[in-house]
Amino acid sequence: MEPAPRPFPDPRRTEAAPWPRPPACLPAELLDLPPQNARVAVAGIVILRQRPGTAKGVIFLTLEDETGVVNVIVWRKLYEQFRRAVISGRMLRVTGRLQRENEVTHIIAERIEDISPMLDELLRPGGPGDHMPGPGCAEASGTGKNPLD
Repeated sequence: MEPAPRPFPDPRRTEAAPWPRPPACLPAELLDLPPQNARVAVAGIVILRQRPGTAKGVIFLTLEDETGVVNVIVWRKLYEQFRRAVISGRMLRVTGRLQRENEVTHIIAERIEDISPMLDELLRPGGPGDHMPGPGCAEASGTGKNPLD
């Protein structure tokens, strides 16, 4: 049996992504490859926003892609510049410097883009979401028919 295509191509290979992924973004599972302070771009669904009172205006974001999670640090000045994306974005593309400390990797944000419309593209009939690999409702029901139809 042939393995399903990976949603995020490994930059060491030349394979196509089965859905519209953000261009030039490094998957979470490969963040151990670039050197300290390398400028990278990551993207994912926002699963956590934190603004602790003790952090002096720093915001912490956690993004998730299909390979793992990415911790992002947004300094106050940058937050003011990209406030709308940070507050309301469902899916973000973050460009910044990679920082490793005590085996924890963070991205120090330099630019934040709201790419939430890419999520809507997955739901469009006939769009890339219709061609995602993996078991669907038909296979799960065992009838060969989609129980939602």
